[in-house]
Amino acid sequence: MTAAETLRVGNCSGFYGDRLAAMREMLEGGELDVLTGDYLAELTMLILGRDRMADPAAGYAKTFLAQLKDCLELALDRGVRIVANAGGVNPPGLVAAIRDLGLDARVALVRGDDLTARARDLGLGKPLGAHAYLGAFGIARALAAGADVVVTGRVTDASLTVGPAIAHFGWERTDLDALAGATVAGHVIECGTQATGGNYAFFTEIADPDRPGFPIAEIRRDGSSVITKHAGTGGAVTVGTVTAQLVYEVGDARYAGPDVTTRLDSVSLRQDGPDRVEITGVRGEPPPPDVKVCCTSIGGYRNELTVVLTGLDVEAKAALFRRQFEAAARGAAPAELTWSLARLDAADAPTQQQASALLTVVARDPDEKVAGRAFTSTAIELALGSYPGFFSTAPPGRAHPYGVFTAGFVPQDVPLHEVVLPDGGVVPIDPPARTQALEPHAGPRPEPWAAEAGPARRLPLGTLAGARSGDKGGDANIGLWVREDAAYPWLANLITEDTVRQLLPEAAGLPVRITRLPAVRAVNIVVEGLLGLGVAYHARFDPQAKGLGEWLRSRYVDIPESLLREGEEAR
Repeated sequence: MTAAETLRVGNCSGFYGDRLAAMREMLEGGELDVLTGDYLAELTMLILGRDRMADPAAGYAKTFLAQLKDCLELALDRGVRIVANAGGVNPPGLVAAIRDLGLDARVALVRGDDLTARARDLGLGKPLGAHAYLGAFGIARALAAGADVVVTGRVTDASLTVGPAIAHFGWERTDLDALAGATVAGHVIECGTQATGGNYAFFTEIADPDRPGFPIAEIRRDGSSVITKHAGTGGAVTVGTVTAQLVYEVGDARYAGPDVTTRLDSVSLRQDGPDRVEITGVRGEPPPPDVKVCCTSIGGYRNELTVVLTGLDVEAKAALFRRQFEAAARGAAPAELTWSLARLDAADAPTQQQASALLTVVARDPDEKVAGRAFTSTAIELALGSYPGFFSTAPPGRAHPYGVFTAGFVPQDVPLHEVVLPDGGVVPIDPPARTQALEPHAGPRPEPWAAEAGPARRLPLGTLAGARSGDKGGDANIGLWVREDAAYPWLANLITEDTVRQLLPEAAGLPVRITRLPAVRAVNIVVEGLLGLGVAYHARFDPQAKGLGEWLRSRYVDIPESLLREGEEAR
């Protein structure tokens, strides 16, 4: 890598299944030093684990291999290094497949995340897979040894960006502020186009939202960075789009990783020109003594049926079908049966669809036959003897296995973090010498919001506030932010645990944690347990909580007129 003071790190994948053409677009679109790809999520680890159970040679992201077949020669010609966690649960298998492409590429492997064989002895139970979140120093060592391609399994998403920066600038483990700054840059670009206008709350304000370009982090020696994208690509890079990703799937103001604990309350964002946002001021603290472990298991079998209730007497129709179903299922009732009624119907509706509500029943059971054939037979037998207008959105079918995610923790020195260099040599990566117990930090108490702020209007929260939401295991995260300094004290005082439970009734009875980040005018919300046992458990119809923030934005609150821009009340 060059000795330039700025390292340009691009991203071409935010998940397994992202835009296949993105690797070529990024390589051809402009200057890059490193191209990263994030292919792993909690659900992906379960999917890849099941793939490997069926075929020991599988278990890695096949789309990444397809991208390399198309683009590796181009990357080599342009001197762009590629770093990806596409190895999934079988990184050696992916390395072998890359070498089979027959190109003269130096490929390195980062290993040691897989703790599955040791899970029981480590107190992690007996999961299908147990993978520790490794840090960035293994990636850095591979690049320093001259690797063209670095393949990893489960590392933290930001490590894909932090590792190249360590190699480029020669950072040590004691360079905590620089590591934290690069971690923020990596966190912003790890989900691809979510940093450039994708899934953005104020998308109607983006001039070209149809095909956002993928993001680039220009990282400096001190860890500060500028987030941008290739010229001529769609989307936008603004303080808003970067803030949206900054508060995505985080816990509190201390963002813990295996190499550094990043203080999110120290982040400063500034528009640095068109499609350029500068990130400065990030502070780092020693990492915690333990690393997180992603544990995935098969929880049992799941089946689902949605029936349509049209027109009059919707509540009575739903009650009748539920009584009939539960009575008919006696003797072979699933271990878990949950019901939800979505009142989407309108009175005197102009179309049948607008006159209809949806009743969904979900079955879970350890026995495939109970959740499958028995559940399906019960539903079918009621077809001609239930409420008037009975029909379902789809015929009831077979049961499918569902996954369960749990987070474990092990000491930093438990994973055998190693790098297999391009020449076959193996280098161990020592754990950090200095760690610090993680103390949650909810940010400062908000400044009081003056009661005499003037008249208010009852409007959707999203009139002023943007949001992005997602999953962290069984917890749901919602990041809220406003774009004007004057609006932040109002937002910070409005969002409390009680307010969240009032605006989101599904959160009633669940623990709610609030973190305030005044430097970026944001409030982070974590609703514990809203997603049950994780995304694959399907505890609610939006199992990853992707739309949860938009639901919250649609809820009505009192907004002071003094905070409204001209025309904003008509949103």
